[in-house]
Parts: sequence; structure tokens; C-alpha cells
Amino acid sequence: MMDNALEYKGYHGSVEYSASDKCLHGKVLGIRALVTYEGIDAVSIEAAFRASVDDYLALCEEGSLTPEREYSGLFQVRVPSETHRDLVLRAEASGKKLNAIVGEALERYLKNAAAL
Repeated sequence: MMDNALEYKGYHGSVEYSASDKCLHGKVLGIRALVTYEGIDAVSIEAAFRASVDDYLALCEEGSLTPEREYSGLFQVRVPSETHRDLVLRAEASGKKLNAIVGEALERYLKNAAAL
């Protein structure tokens, strides 16, 4: 995960600096709703992030809406049709589902990337 990401109640938020405004700002990551916050230093940006998450959850509760959760685990990947075919055939030959093969490959990628 990013070193400059905030975390609270299962949500993650970015932190960026605006030179023109001389302030920090960010948004909650991984959800479609736009939840933003700003502050002038590390303490205030973290407090604003937490308050924004709390406000978002309260707004959802008031409107009887289910709050979005970040990163559902579903995403679409586009590959050439030949690659798709070859992946399915290899997965079937190994007795696995395509999702399992892709998940394993992504886990290996993350482990290798972390070692760099």
C-alpha cells in the first residue's frame, strides 16, 4: 500500500499537496462516491479524512443506502482472444478455474514487485 495513504474503518484515502492553495487534500479511494477532505498539516488532514468517512457513513445510513466498500475483488481484464483461450485450456488441464490461475499470477506479481 502507499506510504501516504490514510486508513480508517476499512477505507483508504489519498493525501496530496496543492502548491497553489498551500494545503493538503485527498479523497477516499476505491469507491465511486466522491468523498473528499482537506487540511493544513498531517494532523488536520487525518482528522478531516476520518470526519469525511464518518459523514459518508452517516449519510448512507440516513438515506437507507448500503455504503460502498472499496475494492470488491472483481475487475475486468482485456487480453487477446488467443491468450484467453490458452489460459482457459491450461487452467482446465491443471484442474483449476481461470480465476484461480489469474489470482495466483497476480499474487506472484505482487510478491515479486515487493521484493524490488
